[in-house]
Order: sequence, then C-alpha cells, then structure tokens
Amino acid sequence: MPEKHLSSQFDSELGSVSTRVMEMGGLVEQQIHQAIFALSQFSIEVANEVAITENRVNAMEVDIDRDLSSIIARRQPTARDLRLLMAISKTTANLERVGDEAAKIARMVCSIIQSGATRSLPSSELRVASEMASGQLRKALDAFARLDTTAALAILKEDDLIDKEFDGFVRKLITYMMEDPRMISPSLDLLFLAKAIERIGDHAKNIAELIIYIVKGADVRHASMEQIESVVK
Repeated sequence: MPEKHLSSQFDSELGSVSTRVMEMGGLVEQQIHQAIFALSQFSIEVANEVAITENRVNAMEVDIDRDLSSIIARRQPTARDLRLLMAISKTTANLERVGDEAAKIARMVCSIIQSGATRSLPSSELRVASEMASGQLRKALDAFARLDTTAALAILKEDDLIDKEFDGFVRKLITYMMEDPRMISPSLDLLFLAKAIERIGDHAKNIAELIIYIVKGADVRHASMEQIESVVK
C-alpha cells in the first residue's frame, strides 16, 4: 500500500506555499496603497515604485506555481487537498491580476500628471472606493488563511458596495466633463482608474469563492446569493 500523502512533510510543504501566498498578498496590498498614494499626491516617483513591486509579485506567482506543480506530481493529493492546491494556484493568479490593476493605476497617474490637469480633477473621490477594494482583498486573504467560509460569504455580500461606489463616481465624472469639456481626456483616465479599482474588488470576490470551493467542494462562481448561502450553511 503506497504511503499516505498526508504526511508531516506534505503539511510542511503546503504550509510553506501558503505562507508565500500571504506574502504575495501583502506585496499586492502594498502596490495598491502605493498606486493610490501616487494618485492622491500626484507623485511620479511613487507611481514608479509600483512597477518595481510588480516584478516581485510576478516572480512570486511563477515560483509558487512551480512548487505547486511539484507537490501535485510527487504527492498525488486527492479530494480536498487537491482542491486546496488548485485553489492556491488560482488565488495567486488573482493576486497577480490585482497587481496588474495597481500597475495600471500607476501608469494612468503618470499620464494624468503629464497631461497637466492634475489638481483640477476630483481624484480624491476614488479614495473611498480604493480603500473598500483594498479592505476586501485583506479580508479575503485573512479568510483564505483560516479557510473561513462565513467570512468568505460576507465578502461576497459586500461586493455590491464597491460596484455602487463605481457607479456613483461615473455619474460624477460625466457631470464634470459636461461642465468643462477641456477635462474630458484626463477625466477618462480617472474613469479607467475607477474601473481598475472595481476589478480589484472583483478579484477579492474570486478569492472568497475559492475558499468556499476548497471547504465545501462546490463551485459557486455563477450561483445566486441564496444558493451560496445554502452551500455555506
């Protein structure tokens, strides 16, 4: 009979990978904060730091995926453990995409600065949405570390709040552009910034769905809230 894969060595390897996922999440959060600070202060220097952090995030994704492939090949995990490893891989992919969105924000900040329309734009309006999105990501990572489906469900329920902030900001931008047509181009940059922030919230939602998949074995990506609540409870 082959040796059972649930060994202390397997647990150690899994723990090491999970720790690095949390480290990667911390770097991505740092990217978000850098990008939003760059926007609020119109700082090209801070915006450029986001790209440096992005390189580290990308490298971590590659390293984690390589180790996950090695673990699956050597340990041949089944059932819940295989779901966990697959979900970790998808989580790192979502984190990498959050980093991409932060880098996109940083690039747009540079574009806005170069347009010369910085101080006249309502960039501060994005702060609430960005803090909400960053908070959702932090909650998702905390829930992932504990495999807490109740916390994951709460994250899914809160996702609509970010969408409402985005819709409200779009309405304000449209009004702003109508009042001053010269600001249409830089205002469109802010619109894309808002969309990038909304996507950060979407990736946090994806991670929450993965938590439910790991623990319950149910794919809830396209399920209604009532169906998800039924799975969790």
